[in-house]
Amino acid sequence: MTERRERHERWMRRALAAAASVDAPDDVPVGAVLYGPEGTELAAARNEREAAQDPTAHAEVLVLRAAAKQLNTWRLAGCTLVVTLEPCTMCAGALVLARVDTLVFGAWEPKTGAVGSLWDVVRDRRNNHRPEVYPGVLEAECALLLRDFFRE
Repeated sequence: MTERRERHERWMRRALAAAASVDAPDDVPVGAVLYGPEGTELAAARNEREAAQDPTAHAEVLVLRAAAKQLNTWRLAGCTLVVTLEPCTMCAGALVLARVDTLVFGAWEPKTGAVGSLWDVVRDRRNNHRPEVYPGVLEAECALLLRDFFRE
């Protein structure tokens, strides 16, 4: 296994831990973590749409907001976003606009995915910024967390 793949899996386990937290038990368990250029964790979050009654409170948006506030800039160049589920159009657009360099995601989302399933917002040639994408990292574990949530 390559060093990059090992790092992505380690980071995905952190995103899975964020997703599995019980802070927002009624929300779909999607977790995201944003890492800085040196590999330091800048922010971690879980979906909070139900808890916050905010339609934009997806894990990805929450970590982008937290990291931008921490770094005092909306430009997150050099950063890596790790998320347990393929981002939707809103989140894919947000990470492109934030200039995130790398996206790592776990499970595919055939109903709303915007990184290859329904659309491919992040790699659209018309964008002035296109992050590198690593899909399917710990895909089975990420999908299982979601299946268990919806089964209940």
